[in-house]
Amino acid sequence: MTTTSTVHALIDPDTPFAVVDEEKALRNAQRLRAHLDRLGVVQRPHVKTSKSVPAALMMHGDQPGPITVSTLAEAEGFAAAGFIDITYAVGIAQHKLPRVIELLRRAVTVTVLVDSIEQARAVAAASAEENLRVPALIEIDADGHRGGVLPGHPILTRIGRILHDAGCLAGVLTHAGESYFAATDDAKRAAALEERDAVVEAAQSLRAAGITVETVSMGSTPTAHFAEDLTGVTEVRAGNYIFFDLVMAGIGVCRIEDIALSVVVTVIGHRPEKGWVLTDGGWMATSRDRGTARQFVDQGYGLIADLDGTLIPGLVMTDASQEHGILTVREGQPLPDLPIGTRLRVLPNHACATAAQYARYHVIGRDRTITDTWDRIQGW
Repeated sequence: MTTTSTVHALIDPDTPFAVVDEEKALRNAQRLRAHLDRLGVVQRPHVKTSKSVPAALMMHGDQPGPITVSTLAEAEGFAAAGFIDITYAVGIAQHKLPRVIELLRRAVTVTVLVDSIEQARAVAAASAEENLRVPALIEIDADGHRGGVLPGHPILTRIGRILHDAGCLAGVLTHAGESYFAATDDAKRAAALEERDAVVEAAQSLRAAGITVETVSMGSTPTAHFAEDLTGVTEVRAGNYIFFDLVMAGIGVCRIEDIALSVVVTVIGHRPEKGWVLTDGGWMATSRDRGTARQFVDQGYGLIADLDGTLIPGLVMTDASQEHGILTVREGQPLPDLPIGTRLRVLPNHACATAAQYARYHVIGRDRTITDTWDRIQGW
């Protein structure tokens, strides 16, 4: 839900608070949409990063379209806003099927995810009991990152047969989670190819067994941007790209200046003997995510910019307690003069984790004034 607010500046709301730069988010959305259009595949953006209806509309050119969610609360919230084609891309737990069925009865297509015989049987049984079709995708393990069935494993066709015979099989889905560690462009292109080949191979195996497969779904933010040939794929899912973050910048998917999400904090103290500047934004404001620690450049808990978004040379949020952030400078950089009361912006390591700390975003335009607020959908 979007609520209009009185135009004011980043010096007005109480800190810490989350800020979205609308122009940057729009450019990010347009960039990927244009790329996938060139590759001829449907876009099904993952809304788990923003959990925001206005952001999802932006990803689809200001109208509802197919989306991916990570919680049923998201599915319910986005359905209420007019999004009626939803993939719930977390392995289904049997006790959650009644909520899926309730949405299906409201003419909202919610496709669930399975990677086991037990889940497939639960979906088939619920469909028979409720006299409706619960569509399901089989999760494919493309790179050993998390869950899923290996493309050539015999269990794939067993799961496929159960769902097919129940009229529930929608297709196959994969997510190349290891692509988040692909530090070079060649590595990201290779990850995209590996992801595509795994899910297409799985679809072909099922079809060879006489099982109909319509949806062949892949997607992560790195592979979505670096895929060059998506033959055999019907749709791509990605979500982080609407905001981007320092992890994505660290592996070259975006530039630091493309990051659309930040957290405004206030300087509340100094420890000159330690070289510290203290803020009121600890890990409750930015999350504990330290995703750049494994990269070539460790960005601590986030890089620091002024309210105009200009990075302050060498200044990093290097430590945090619950409500205190500690800023220090990299070796060789002078500690800037930041009087108590100075407001700063922290660029996050992981946009999904940082956004999750807030119930809403303050949205800014080109002149850095707040023009809107976007509510987030919370819970599971």
